[in-house]
Amino acid sequence: MSSSLQQELIAAIRNIADYPKPGIMFRDITTLLGNPRAFRRAIDELVHPFAGTKIDKVAGIEARGFIMGGAMAHQMSAGFVPIRKKGKLPHDTVSIAYSLEYGVDEMEMHRDAIKPGEKVVLVDDLIATGGTAEGATKLLQQMGADIVAACFIIDLPELGGRKKLEALGVEVRTLISFDGH
Repeated sequence: MSSSLQQELIAAIRNIADYPKPGIMFRDITTLLGNPRAFRRAIDELVHPFAGTKIDKVAGIEARGFIMGGAMAHQMSAGFVPIRKKGKLPHDTVSIAYSLEYGVDEMEMHRDAIKPGEKVVLVDDLIATGGTAEGATKLLQQMGADIVAACFIIDLPELGGRKKLEALGVEVRTLISFDGH
């Protein structure tokens, strides 16, 4: 990826100091999503490595992963699978507990969303500590998915999330990274 694209994406992201708590620099991609050129270029860059590869499903993590995942699935002619917080899906689900910075939560997906062996790309806006992405990865693996890659616009490498996914055998693709958290 070109440094000019990286700079364009960085410029399109709003930084909010001390949110959700003091000492945190929140990387808000809603400004990138609202910028047609930056949004298009980010999605194009995320799907580009899969050109010529048959991807069956894109799994998006609630909520920003839904936005990006829907756009990616459309461009890849793939289905879309929402991975949501427990209790939000209307049909028969499978769930997994995962660790958060402040405790434990659960996420789920429909039991019939993934067939064993389907090639899946996991997507969310940002990878930080990796707890949510690790939970989603384990949930997809539990369902028999072949996770081709996990994609994120932003990596916060100091928080170690990428390493958690790589330890599970998942390739991680990110577009930009920020120091700190």
